[in-house]
Amino acid sequence: MPPRTARAPAGGPGSAPVKRKPPTPFAVKPIGAFYVFLGANILAALYAPIQDCDETFNYWEPTHYLSHGYGLQTWEYSPDYAIRSWLYIAFHALIGNFRRLLPHPTKLGEFYFIRYALAFICAICQTQMFRVVNNTLNPRIAIFFMMAMIFSPGMFHASASFLPSSFAMYATMMGMANFMNWRGGLKTAQGITCFAIGGILGWPFAMALSAPFLFEEIVLAFLSSKDALIDVIMRFIRGIVASLLVLFFEFIISGFFYKKMVVVPFNIVLYNIFSGPGKGPEIYGTEPWHFYIRNLLLNFNIWFVLACAAMPIFAIKKLFSRGQQEGGAVTGLRSIIFMTPFYMWLAIFSFQPHKEERFMYPVYPALALNAAMALHIILAAFGSADPKTLVGKIPARLKLFVVSTVVIGSIDLGVARIYGIYTAYSAPLKIYEPLQNGTIAARGDSVCFGKEWYRFPSQYHLPNDMRAKFVKSEFDGLLPGEFSEARTGYGFWSGAWLTPSGMNDENIEDMGKYVDLRTCHFLVDTYYPNSIASKLEPHYITDEENWETVKCEPFMDAANTHILARTIWLPNLEVIPEKYRRKWGAHCLLKRKEKI
Repeated sequence: MPPRTARAPAGGPGSAPVKRKPPTPFAVKPIGAFYVFLGANILAALYAPIQDCDETFNYWEPTHYLSHGYGLQTWEYSPDYAIRSWLYIAFHALIGNFRRLLPHPTKLGEFYFIRYALAFICAICQTQMFRVVNNTLNPRIAIFFMMAMIFSPGMFHASASFLPSSFAMYATMMGMANFMNWRGGLKTAQGITCFAIGGILGWPFAMALSAPFLFEEIVLAFLSSKDALIDVIMRFIRGIVASLLVLFFEFIISGFFYKKMVVVPFNIVLYNIFSGPGKGPEIYGTEPWHFYIRNLLLNFNIWFVLACAAMPIFAIKKLFSRGQQEGGAVTGLRSIIFMTPFYMWLAIFSFQPHKEERFMYPVYPALALNAAMALHIILAAFGSADPKTLVGKIPARLKLFVVSTVVIGSIDLGVARIYGIYTAYSAPLKIYEPLQNGTIAARGDSVCFGKEWYRFPSQYHLPNDMRAKFVKSEFDGLLPGEFSEARTGYGFWSGAWLTPSGMNDENIEDMGKYVDLRTCHFLVDTYYPNSIASKLEPHYITDEENWETVKCEPFMDAANTHILARTIWLPNLEVIPEKYRRKWGAHCLLKRKEKI
């Protein structure tokens, strides 16, 4: 089990300079791996639905505000709370604005250009970690790591999502790659800086994933010489100084927008941990401890099982390996360190009452690494040809068949779920297309949302100066407001620092967020054949007297669809029993009928 040598590599704690090792051969060259990662991520950028309304309202809408002067504002961006980073938003706004310099600029083009940029950044980070895994561990482990990353529905969601947790995932890959790579000297400062960038600009809690690697360096330094300990301290100091520079830059940019001194990462931690009763993330819902186990099984299938089994499998291998061992104490410690971040993250967040799928994004690379290492150990044992062992008596073709069935089955399940998610929930990204040609809508028109408010993909999907509005539904929580568009005497982006009305951190409804239905030019609604209408949520689609259909797209009726059909894509064939077929509704863009 790699690392292959018991000695710390050149540049390791307490090691003397040694002759440089020859480069490890690649099963797939890094440039080839990059193209594979990029291709998978571009598909996600094109087709992945927006799963979390936080992505729309907390990130796409503020970015739209910076670029176009208007947008929806959540309470998190109120200067009274200031728990969102404007530096993170500004970075994406710059990318979107660059698209405006290219031919045929559109707001929808900006949306996808930002997604493509995120896909590209993610592919670079994946390739770097792939390269380090190949060189530090084993080329076969690197291939398995690649497979886990490109065929998992979890990465389909996370790779191009405009979310701090996705950004933290990118930084985690770079941070892990730096800490794992001892060739050419330890890269502690670079690793600390990468994790700090992910935590400061993305999600502060993701910095905890660096703890096992820092622990490793401290332990090995104490086991080495005094000079090695001093070297570790100096590397730590350099990393901390670089991190403080990133924090200072974030402090300056967010302070410019909020017009106050604010440390956003500190505010995020305070809100999530020290909010007090009636506040904090728990008011948005809680889940049982096994929520992430079920979620990760759906999004990584066999790879999640392997990731969980990695440490026990490694321990069994160490206990029962006879004769020559692959490495010694340093090798064993490094392998354990590499596996620890996944277990640590899963344990910590499983005990948090409020759970969301995106909270797992930062640990996806560690999950893939654990799974790849576990599969490598299993195949090494399963491939034994020693006739004295039980495994050695199994015919080689039967072994190949079993392994191929498991791996190909996992890939098939992953692809089936990815395609199933796209076909079931992609309607909100498609129905606004008729508005783009400028023939059925005018500047100043409004598109209203009732019960489907959380499916709105962003105002990047609406033509210039067409605004999103909300009408009252059964939902009784706090909806987003609008960034102030005051200009005269207020300077640029006044909405970032002017305190909006009706905002609170207790999810208390503000009736000022709604408009009268009669003022709506367009309306978005979903109709399910078996649904029951109410006074606040009538079936607008069937109200042909007041509304005409502009465009409808199929939308899966999850409440009436069997769990198997919800989990993966099943073909709509006669051989599939009716019980297991998907049930459908319609997600529609409606236009108010003109009275004659």
